[in-house]
Amino acid sequence: MRELGLDVGLCTRGADFHDPVMQATGGAGVNIVVNNVGGSVFAQDVRCMAFEGRLGMVGYVDGQLKTELDIEALHARRLTLFGVSNKMRTPQHRAADVPGFVRDILPAVADGRIKPPVDRVFPLGELEAARAHMQADRHLGKIVLAIAD
Repeated sequence: MRELGLDVGLCTRGADFHDPVMQATGGAGVNIVVNNVGGSVFAQDVRCMAFEGRLGMVGYVDGQLKTELDIEALHARRLTLFGVSNKMRTPQHRAADVPGFVRDILPAVADGRIKPPVDRVFPLGELEAARAHMQADRHLGKIVLAIAD
């Protein structure tokens, strides 16, 4: 991932990644956490956050939807927690984002500034194999379904 801009790579799939994160940040903690995993790593996420850090909950592939919250850390370090989801967004909400995406993101993809890493491409007919590949949790990058050759 270094060729994609990664400075420091740490394994955060286990339950205790606090010490390596603090070592990598000189004890300061991280400014932003993007939690794609869910409740099983939430407490560690909060422990790793810097003063005025932000934590975005994006997913919960672990299926753990409930967890404890360290309110003292939230308060003392002035943390911000927010969710990222499209579940409650209306078609109008989604449509409102399209012009900004076309203006800001598509040109960066077209000129190579954004290069989404693709782990593997599956034909649409192999949807179950693609799903199994995703659930095996060994992919690095996007899993793509090809509608046509």
